[in-house]
Amino acid sequence: MNIQRVVRHFCMTPGRVRRAFSPATLKTIEETIAACEARHEGEICFVVEAALDASALLHQQSARDRALELFSSMNIWDTEHNCGVLIYLLFADHKVEIVADRGIHAQSGTAAWNRICADMTATFKQSRFEEGAVQGIQAIARELVAHFPAQAGHRNELPDPPILI
Repeated sequence: MNIQRVVRHFCMTPGRVRRAFSPATLKTIEETIAACEARHEGEICFVVEAALDASALLHQQSARDRALELFSSMNIWDTEHNCGVLIYLLFADHKVEIVADRGIHAQSGTAAWNRICADMTATFKQSRFEEGAVQGIQAIARELVAHFPAQAGHRNELPDPPILI
């Protein structure tokens, strides 16, 4: 068990996350998701989790494993065209994970998601959270537009507001 990681998670407060992701920033993220989803058939969900609980830390759950867990529990995998995408930020670990459903992942591949994660992480490290989130959402949208452009009758299958855990 990594003691430094445990301390980071136990010291992380929801207030720190709310300062980084203010109501105005959350509104901008929601509006960016809505605007981008109007251009493609995909669904983008943005989740920020302050820290993992003691059980997850005890079992050494990674940010990737937590993102996969949320992808499943939030039914992001259950979109009509199999092109749901989760952007997950584990704030205490400074980790960004993107989990893409099989339809879009087969088209874009791991390299695209890794590049977007790296770009977002670099911007977040400069405490530019709104900018990093918007740029990441727009980059994912470009992938979705290229492979799943909006069709007539497109409907929003998942909520657009970001989620803070």
